[in-house]
Amino acid sequence: MRIAFYAPLKAPDHPVPSGDRQMARLLLRALHLAGFAADVVSTLRAFTPDPEPQAFAPVRQAADDEKARLKALWHAGEKPDLWFTYHPYYKAPDLLGPDLARHLAIPYVTAEASYAGKRDRQGWAERQALIRDAIGLARLNLCFTERDRAGLEKAVPGARLAALPPFIDTQAFADGFANTPPARLMTVAMMRKGDKFTSFTMLARALPLLLDLPWRLTVIGDGPLRAETMSLFAGIPSGRLDWRGEIAPEKVPAALADGGVYVWPGSGEAYGIAYLEAQAAGLPVVAQETAGVPAVVRHGETGILTPEGDVEAYALAIRALLTDDARRATYGRAARAFVLEERSLTNAAQRLAALLDKARA
Repeated sequence: MRIAFYAPLKAPDHPVPSGDRQMARLLLRALHLAGFAADVVSTLRAFTPDPEPQAFAPVRQAADDEKARLKALWHAGEKPDLWFTYHPYYKAPDLLGPDLARHLAIPYVTAEASYAGKRDRQGWAERQALIRDAIGLARLNLCFTERDRAGLEKAVPGARLAALPPFIDTQAFADGFANTPPARLMTVAMMRKGDKFTSFTMLARALPLLLDLPWRLTVIGDGPLRAETMSLFAGIPSGRLDWRGEIAPEKVPAALADGGVYVWPGSGEAYGIAYLEAQAAGLPVVAQETAGVPAVVRHGETGILTPEGDVEAYALAIRALLTDDARRATYGRAARAFVLEERSLTNAAQRLAALLDKARA
């Protein structure tokens, strides 16, 4: 099956790293592993940061030009058998796939589409209508979390939905990880405004409540708010903090192997690939029970999820794992088994193969 792959928010070859770019790449690898000929057919970025019509007009025009290009390309050659769009949402709707799928009379599929009715009241109604159209047209909408599934069901009753749990390539985590994580803290995150900065703020408020314990925090990541992020931790002795900056993706598994407990509040996280990577390395997680985090962390089994916004509860959860070697080891082993056995690239490829063959039939 020839698949036309498109990611309207961020193409797989976009220069700025993010979870969206990483998942787009993972989906392409899973599709190839499943035996499909999947190719990125456009790098058009449909993202606009605000709902103003004047900001959207040039994106619309660029999309019209891109559709004309692709129609001419496929008129002269072999058209795809299926269109696959990753992560259409109100700030980055799919302006290509629905029209081209109708024009070519081929199945249309989305993965991680999201819809929130409140955005209609915030000026995004025009773009939200595009999302509803895409969801309703799709032969299949692949939902990564129950939260997203519920949103799509409410927005488009009768939408064709199926679960595809978040996954990673576990090959790099196959060997060499300790069975008993040390009493050390680790986090991997970009330093930017919004939810990331909110999570860093919460972590910086929780750690001073634990200064009676001999922990050390390693932070991997960088970004435009590096100075502001580091200043949040000014009240913590500098000897307890190891700011490593950004490292190459292939070095992350080995870096995580030095960790003990993965601490990241996860404010507003769609799910968080980094949680899966940490658990694959055998690290138990402490996060908030919010947004899509429960889709990748099992409370009381692979980590501890605390009430949203409760700094004291978050600190107590970290304390519980730092001071209980047996619990930390048990959670770490369960975390590693969960990801390697259930959330691997191989598992995702097998599920995609079955679902997309059915969608095309």
